[in-house]
Amino acid sequence: MVKFEGYERRIDKINEFLKANGIASLEECKDLCLSKGIDVDTIVKNIQPIAFDNASWAYTLGAALALKKGCKTAAEAAETIGAGLQAFTVPGSVAENRKVGLGHGNLAAMLLRDDTKCFCFLAGHESFAAAEGAIGIARTANKVRKTPLRVILNGLGKDAAFIISRINGFTYVETDYDFYTNKLNVVREVPYSTGEKAKIKVYGANDVLEGVAIMKHEDVDVSITGNSTNPTRFQHLVAGTYKKECYETGKKYFSVASGGGTGRTLHPDNMAAGPASYGLTDSMGRMHGDAQFAGSSSVPAHVEMMGLIGAGNNPMVGMTVAVAVAVQEAMNK
Repeated sequence: MVKFEGYERRIDKINEFLKANGIASLEECKDLCLSKGIDVDTIVKNIQPIAFDNASWAYTLGAALALKKGCKTAAEAAETIGAGLQAFTVPGSVAENRKVGLGHGNLAAMLLRDDTKCFCFLAGHESFAAAEGAIGIARTANKVRKTPLRVILNGLGKDAAFIISRINGFTYVETDYDFYTNKLNVVREVPYSTGEKAKIKVYGANDVLEGVAIMKHEDVDVSITGNSTNPTRFQHLVAGTYKKECYETGKKYFSVASGGGTGRTLHPDNMAAGPASYGLTDSMGRMHGDAQFAGSSSVPAHVEMMGLIGAGNNPMVGMTVAVAVAVQEAMNK
């Protein structure tokens, strides 16, 4: 029997979704995926080993639906997977109301289409979750794209960027920002591996202006803000300032605000409002975000608490891309 976290709160909505799409059960979803050579649970847990079982089942549902619909491209599959994730949202939750499942599907679809050239995890070097998401994208997205997607991590602090690069085998890019000329100088690039991970570049900035200059240097098309330690000092300020400059120059830029909800909101919830009381983190995200997710960029339990599934928002980006690519490969064998 299928069991997962929050089963009782979710299963009626999931069963309605299955029935509407002509699928008998979640077991049938798993069997269909495995018959096509797609082990969804392994894909999900390889990206974030601490992800909950409900994450694996949500992606299994999304992948099965994409297979059943005959999605030929990974981008199409990603959008359909998003519908599966949305079916797993708890009724009445923040995640359901914000349509975070659909948002994840749409974000992954953008990264799988060639008009997106560069994707940035903003504040990405502050947690291993962004690294997990970046690795998931790097390993799979370029299998189906005509031009490789550039993936960067841009965060506050050069030491943190250096450390996360060394540990994960990314390329550390040391920069020096000239405040008099507003010019960003690249001092050196040091790859800490020779494989696919080395294609991921990690930048550490000393302040917001350098962070914006890094975004411009890499010509970032899409970004997601980390919901971690520096929301008022770096990521939301960089995203908002870069968005303003893109608007002024006519550049297309899609900003995703990760997180908010409860927990890391920068004020205690002393109004007994629960997830309705979002706090400053959420409010800052709403000021620049084209889409807003819910819960932590990294902690599965926090995203689960928002009514989505037990996986960090950053790793979920990698999961959606990886599962979508697996669907395309299976459909084109």
